[in-house]
Amino acid sequence: MIIMSERKESSITFPYLKRFNLIMGFLHLIQASIMLTLALTIPKIRDFKLPLTTTYLSYNDVLEILEPNYSLLTTVPVGPLVSIFLFLSAIAHLLIVLPRVNDFYNRKLDEGINYFRWFEYALSSSLMIVLIAWFFGVYDLSSLLLIFGINATMNLLGLMMEIHNQKTEKTNWTAFYIGVFAGVMPWIIILLYLFGNGNFTEIPLFVWAIFGSYVLFFNTFPINMILQYKKVGKWRDYLYGERGYILLSLWSKTLLAWLVFAGVLQPA
Repeated sequence: MIIMSERKESSITFPYLKRFNLIMGFLHLIQASIMLTLALTIPKIRDFKLPLTTTYLSYNDVLEILEPNYSLLTTVPVGPLVSIFLFLSAIAHLLIVLPRVNDFYNRKLDEGINYFRWFEYALSSSLMIVLIAWFFGVYDLSSLLLIFGINATMNLLGLMMEIHNQKTEKTNWTAFYIGVFAGVMPWIIILLYLFGNGNFTEIPLFVWAIFGSYVLFFNTFPINMILQYKKVGKWRDYLYGERGYILLSLWSKTLLAWLVFAGVLQPA
């Protein structure tokens, strides 16, 4: 458990984090509003859609066998979905600054837990990984739902890590290890699609940028958690790690959202 005396000298206070969350909320909100406006007003962005398919078995009367039947369910405009990713983050940050909610937030931070972080990540980062997989050619509805679900599970295991370690004398890393395993699974699927045709010269530059950026930021969040639980330097103060999560969230979501959004403008 995080002890109050461990951070009594810290410059990061609850009022500081309240202002910080308010600023981050508006930064996400402004970006999301701009992105949604562009997505609804610029024809090239508004008309860019990706297919959503499903596959089921049907009986072939001629060959007398079961065979896969591919069906196009619909096409989905991508631009507005990218803005939803940022809107979710804005809502979470602005919700935290509400009086009663902020009291709960502070009380749980004092215990070394942030419910809001992990539930928001479970929604926003899962939506982003689904959008990235969609760009890489994962069009099957079932696959996209599974990617969303396992990525959300990875983030909720972060919450489990914090809850579980309130009652342990020594840090138990079980939830962390399971979360790492779950988090790698969507990337195995994406890599299969990314390298499927074997001709890397056909892969657009923005796709490599998305892939590289996500891999980079994907690793910074668990590193921040490790530093918190190892109590390395300033990370001995849980609130320092909390600020780290907030900054990493802003940087990663801003870069990835605009990279994916830029992908909409690429030639088909």
